[in-house]
Amino acid sequence: MRMSGIASIVDDRELAIGRAVRQWRIDAGRSQAELAGRAGLSRSAVQGLERGTGSRLDTLVRVLRALGREDALDALAPAEGPSPLELLAARRRAERGATDAPRVRRPGARAANGTGA
Repeated sequence: MRMSGIASIVDDRELAIGRAVRQWRIDAGRSQAELAGRAGLSRSAVQGLERGTGSRLDTLVRVLRALGREDALDALAPAEGPSPLELLAARRRAERGATDAPRVRRPGARAANGTGA
């Protein structure tokens, strides 16, 4: 059975993350059982993470915190700034030649409710 391109990329990433976590654990001088205890997880959860076999995100977060590797979490966080939707809206406004100024009703124009108020 052949994997799709995306599934293959995900599997490769999980394996790479697992290898990194295993190396950080070894560098910290901890066994899988010790790390699991510090992270509040089972040993099998740490084993699965290190094998790259579909661990949950909270398992990764707990293990990285227990290893003192919050920097790895920071590297995964999105950059601060406008959201993708805000960027798209700004680009569309620019394409239309619109500004960020609020819309002002022309004198004598009727309101949307038809009252003229």
